[in-house]
Amino acid sequence: MTDPTPATPAPVSPAYRGVVLVMLLLVYTFNFLDRQILGILAGPIKAELGLTDGQLGALGGIAFALLYSTLAIPLALLADRTSRTWVITVSLAVWSGFTALCGMAGSFWQMFAFRVGVGVGEAGGVAPSYAVISDYFPAHQRARALSIYSLGIPLGSAGGVLLGGYIAQAVEWRTAFIAVGLAGLLIAPLFRLVVREPARPVLANDAVPVSAVFGILAAKRGFWFLALGAACSSMCGYGVAFWLPSLLMRSFGLDLMGAGQFLGALLLIGGVAGVLLGGWLGDAMGGKDKAYYAWVPAVSYVVGMPLFVVGVLSDSVGLAFALFLIPQALVYVWLGPVLTAVQHLVPAHMRASAAASFLLINNLVGLGLGSWSVGALSDALTPAYGVEALRYAIVAALGFYLLAGLFMALGGRALRKDWVSA
Repeated sequence: MTDPTPATPAPVSPAYRGVVLVMLLLVYTFNFLDRQILGILAGPIKAELGLTDGQLGALGGIAFALLYSTLAIPLALLADRTSRTWVITVSLAVWSGFTALCGMAGSFWQMFAFRVGVGVGEAGGVAPSYAVISDYFPAHQRARALSIYSLGIPLGSAGGVLLGGYIAQAVEWRTAFIAVGLAGLLIAPLFRLVVREPARPVLANDAVPVSAVFGILAAKRGFWFLALGAACSSMCGYGVAFWLPSLLMRSFGLDLMGAGQFLGALLLIGGVAGVLLGGWLGDAMGGKDKAYYAWVPAVSYVVGMPLFVVGVLSDSVGLAFALFLIPQALVYVWLGPVLTAVQHLVPAHMRASAAASFLLINNLVGLGLGSWSVGALSDALTPAYGVEALRYAIVAALGFYLLAGLFMALGGRALRKDWVSA
């Protein structure tokens, strides 16, 4: 994987930049497809393996985040020092292989181990991709480019619930894991063939130690506000995304396919619109005042949260979909602006390591605790609320969006001081 020679300058034509962005988006789509497919399959997995909601939440959160969060740092450092595209390629192959193995799990602990493996692979995919995008795209286009890349979240999540639900209902849940895992293995060599390593400002042997990168970030208040705000958002976002299929089946009476179609449409319409809106607002408003890279997400969280609550508490599928649509878009607005801001807190040759430091906090808290805490709270509320316990557990979790909005609001002014132009 190590390349002792300087990176060959990659073409920077708009057409090739577009090709690179599409390939990175494809990989990121599989990242979330493999990550989120567990949510739609929770029902049949719970029934066959005899799991509790708390155990299901652990599979969706702690098992995945355990090494996903911590290994992101050394893998990002490896990417900064060697080849970012090779790290992404190998990571895709590893997480896809473990996703396929999830289809062979016969117990909670086997599934837990395979989900840890998925997290190990995905640890090397995201931070290097952020850095590749920042290397290929000029500063005034980065929020939009990163928002297009971030479309992998709603596209992959929608693909997970639609494909997972369809395959599980037509065949079985195990086949769904195996099919999407094998598809990812086929994409890995294609990605490496098409995407060339971008030129970088420094050679590999000039890379800065990750401890030094984190030291630079830790001294900046803007970094902490962004990281904590994103962590609160992700804790709620991952928790709700994982448990919403189960809520639709338990409290709204939908079957597996119905829940998949509901969520697939919600993610494709609301999620895609929100990600693109965030990228456009980030470049348009952040270009005038860097504080808006944090303030735009802050407003979005505060506006969207009450609509989510009313939707969860409603008793109509149609009304719930209408109420979810706007906040589903708003809670995705943060991706383009915040990810762009993180890339501008350090010099260019530290970007992958900076992104990994941000993701460590975001994922360890948000991804690690989100689905597990909702599941554990649902178990605790079951004696009092029965089948409706999950509904009230989700409502409680939605409060983290308000906390996310507060952190982002506080981070705006700090960004003006902390920004590094590159």
